[in-house]
Amino acid sequence: MALATRWWSKTIFYGSIVAFVLITAGALGTRFGVWPFTIGLLMFAIGALLGVIGVITGIIASIVVLARGRVTERNGVLIGAAVCLGIAALIVPQFKAAFSVPPIHNISTDVADPPAFSAVLPLRGANSNPVDFDAAKLAPLQEKAYPWVKPLESTLPPEQAFDRSLEVLKEMHIAIVDANKANGTIEGTATTFWFGFKDDIVVRIRPEGTGSRIDLHSVSRVGQGDSGLNAKRIGEFLTRFG
Repeated sequence: MALATRWWSKTIFYGSIVAFVLITAGALGTRFGVWPFTIGLLMFAIGALLGVIGVITGIIASIVVLARGRVTERNGVLIGAAVCLGIAALIVPQFKAAFSVPPIHNISTDVADPPAFSAVLPLRGANSNPVDFDAAKLAPLQEKAYPWVKPLESTLPPEQAFDRSLEVLKEMHIAIVDANKANGTIEGTATTFWFGFKDDIVVRIRPEGTGSRIDLHSVSRVGQGDSGLNAKRIGEFLTRFG
């Protein structure tokens, strides 16, 4: 048993280091263009799997070494298990979020006439996702997953609504690409923290009665799904606008 616990302690300890390095390097390497996002996501997934395995084996090994008083193996097992537990606590909610929403990355408050992108198009690159909103395919999925994604009707006149929209986008740390008051459109880009994925958003303000109607359209540049981030971004805007 002593031999087994020594083997476990080393495997769990070094495995936790490998998992941490894979997750960190996969994300940061993608962010800084060292490798394509597909490689970064693969590294992240392998690191996450190692982290989960480390938690399970770490719990078993911890029980064994503590029960038998194996001091020399204890530190490696406990440190490795703690690191893996931290990794699992970080990535499990992300995987849960990804699988709890449909694999779509194109969200619009107006599915019949989505706000159109213009200024950000040259920034998206040839290999980016298309920005066209396929209402027949996307609208039912969006409505089911995000029923609260609706146009915003404001009592503010268009010019004031435009200024408020611009203010809200800046509060959300979205990089403004273009703000065209004459057309009533604002375009910007949001960048995710770890991988540096970029999502483009356009806000359209139109007069409606004595106030305004505000629509948003948010699209990821790469990837099939977005873990609900585009809808979440629109929801944050609607909440912040007031």
